[in-house]
Amino acid sequence: MLEVRQLEFRYTGDQPGWRFDFSLARGACIAINGASGSGKSTLLNLLGGFLAADSGTISWDGQRIDSLPPWHRPFTSVFQEHNLFEHLDVQTNIGLGMHPGLRLTKDQKARISDSLASVGLAGYERRLPGDLSGGQRQRVALVRTLLRSQPVLLLDEPLTGLDDQARQGLHQLLLEQKASGSAIVLASHDSQDREVLADSQLNL
Repeated sequence: MLEVRQLEFRYTGDQPGWRFDFSLARGACIAINGASGSGKSTLLNLLGGFLAADSGTISWDGQRIDSLPPWHRPFTSVFQEHNLFEHLDVQTNIGLGMHPGLRLTKDQKARISDSLASVGLAGYERRLPGDLSGGQRQRVALVRTLLRSQPVLLLDEPLTGLDDQARQGLHQLLLEQKASGSAIVLASHDSQDREVLADSQLNL
């Protein structure tokens, strides 16, 4: 169970701040709704540890994690910038999320290939990110996130710009993650994404 209690954050200057309060069970998805500038990306950055809250708590399974660095939190993220390593091929980018030393088993390599095929990227294992379109890079980033097998997925507009076939393939992968017990925090402007994936909504 993810619990966010009275989490407050304010940027410097005269900009108004935000306050977040919600809980999320394993195997569930909460959709974060709001216009641009309403705090969706800020919330995801606070959860991931990329921003420090002014007050409030973040807990996972009853243990506070808001003082932990990002790499020690039970989250994995997909942000709009994709964050792929440009000098590494697709398989290596994904494999780093599964094992930092890239000592992948035959089964893990097969999972990478199967997941790429499910989102329309069969045979792309040796492509470099610079050879991919924006939508293809987004699919690689999401596959990497899913195969890391962290308990909570933080997704910021993860399916933006994808065609219907790719979107449906990623919907299926995300539903499988939910069925396996993963919790999902989803920021998306797309009503179809929210309808297919979300069990509850947080309006900002």
